[in-house]
Amino acid sequence: METEDGADTPASPVPGWVQAAAAGDVHAWEQLVDHYSDLLWSVCRARRLSNADAADVVQLTWLRLLENLGRIRDPQRLAGWLATTCRRECQALQRRSHLSVNVPEESMERLLGRGTPADEPVLTAVQHALLWEAFRQLSEWCQRVLRALIVEPEDGPPSYRLVAAELKTRPGSLGPTRARCLSQLRKLLDSGGT
Repeated sequence: METEDGADTPASPVPGWVQAAAAGDVHAWEQLVDHYSDLLWSVCRARRLSNADAADVVQLTWLRLLENLGRIRDPQRLAGWLATTCRRECQALQRRSHLSVNVPEESMERLLGRGTPADEPVLTAVQHALLWEAFRQLSEWCQRVLRALIVEPEDGPPSYRLVAAELKTRPGSLGPTRARCLSQLRKLLDSGGT
């Protein structure tokens, strides 16, 4: 049973379910899912998500709980935690859906002909903006390394030896550093920059 502030009442079985589910009890996990599924779906409905999007958000919310189950400090407030997490997942989905349009390439060719799609400059600008937003979230060192390795002078790509001298580091460390920085950038882009 929940109070108006989203907390479960002291007689609630939720703390026991959380503890048991964290220990791997499948039945306790199922009890949590049964108890809170309506709450998650109501959050999605309030955000006016399609059924498919709502199902994705609900699944992601349960995944977030599973990832954090052992870290829930106050199981009495699990309803609030789930509602907040679900709202955040809804917002992330809505941000992503506003930035991209999933139209099969064949359909685009049929609609717009074989030339350059009319919206290509806009989509490219959005992609660039997202890339630069994620790039600015990287550490200063990663930004310096990637800038130095990506700038291509007229005579070809810069050598690792020259870049290493400019950055005052060993040439052998640039490859692994570049790979780590690009991996961080990919993660930022995949997570929507959050």
